Amino acid sequence: MIRNHQWLYGMFILISLASPLSAGAETLQQAWDVALGANHSLKAAQESTVAAAKRLEAAKAARLPRVSLAAGYTALENSPAIRTSIGGPPIEFPIADRESLSYQAMATLPLYTNGQISSGIDAADAAFSASRTQESGRTQDLKLLVAESFVGVLRTTRGLDVANSRVVSLKAHTQDVENMYEQGMVSRNDLLAAQVALADAQQAEIKVKNALDIAKSAYNRVLGRMLYQIVALDDLQPELFAEPLEVLTERALRQRHALIALQDHVLALQHQAAAIRAETGPQIALSGGYDFQENQYQVYEGQWLINLGLQWKIFDGGVTRHKAAATQQQAMVLQEQYYELVTQVALQVRQYWLDVQETHERIPVTEKAIAQAEENLRVNRDRYENGLSTNTEVLNATTLRTRTQNNHANAIYDAVLATLRLKWSVSEL
Repeated sequence: MIRNHQWLYGMFILISLASPLSAGAETLQQAWDVALGANHSLKAAQESTVAAAKRLEAAKAARLPRVSLAAGYTALENSPAIRTSIGGPPIEFPIADRESLSYQAMATLPLYTNGQISSGIDAADAAFSASRTQESGRTQDLKLLVAESFVGVLRTTRGLDVANSRVVSLKAHTQDVENMYEQGMVSRNDLLAAQVALADAQQAEIKVKNALDIAKSAYNRVLGRMLYQIVALDDLQPELFAEPLEVLTERALRQRHALIALQDHVLALQHQAAAIRAETGPQIALSGGYDFQENQYQVYEGQWLINLGLQWKIFDGGVTRHKAAATQQQAMVLQEQYYELVTQVALQVRQYWLDVQETHERIPVTEKAIAQAEENLRVNRDRYENGLSTNTEVLNATTLRTRTQNNHANAIYDAVLATLRLKWSVSEL
């Protein structure tokens, strides 16, 4: 009877560990597509990029002519007049109306700004590039978050399979012990120990069921779905990222989005500092237009005009110089952060690369351990059936087999995660 039960739950374990999920299960790529279309943080990053693009267009527009219209109506207490005396008593005569209408249309074109406009454009362009890079980095971060949630569901699902198989195994063993007890072949203590072990396995199964529900809810939240939506996922298999560590590290330092974005921010601040310093240089602009001032005493009320103007801020108490220095200092702060991040990225690549190697070494070891644990359990049950082993040894063998099954599942999904994280670390997820 024991051998029959052993064959049944052995088949159950093989089916639960080896069989793929249903054909309609969601793949990781499908999960990424859903998350990328629904995630609010990513949408915020996209809107930030749009805003940066608008700021760049605004900076470029500073090179174009500015056209303005102005109009007004003025009412004075007294009409403007002048007093004069020409060989006689003083006399007064008006020079303008007490009430008058005026309007003006002017166009102004900057001819030379000492590099202020060009530096502003370069700063806005660098900021736009940084924003786009950050958006791409946010996409990579989101894909990793989805992948971790995806693997979390798979891991917990496999854990529930293992917990179920343990319950099935202990139920069969408890039934066998009960039959043997009724025949007077074993003591009541054996039966109680088997029943306690079964109860412990059942409560562990309940805990894993709860953990699986939480993992599925977390997965649905990442994808922007209702927390209670049904989750069925396609299984993932480990893949070996076999490139040398030095190659991966060099590639990560060259294309990691966070590093590129920091460099763009540094460049943007440097250009901003140059634009601020340019304020103290000569500014030349050409303006022209039409001006009308209602005045019956004036011969020409409306006139066309043109003006070539020069403005040069010679001294402002050091305000501009200090503002430029402060902006340049901010660029130096980001540059130091960049150097710090370089070491962090290199460490991440090394850590995940080593994790890939370690987990792929663990998989065959845990596979072999499962076979050994199965054989150990079979031997102990045979010995127990023949009175050569104790019930405690059988229960310990069952626990050992459960541990090896969990170790194997963890090795598989640790390997999957290690590869995904390694790809993320080089911005290739």
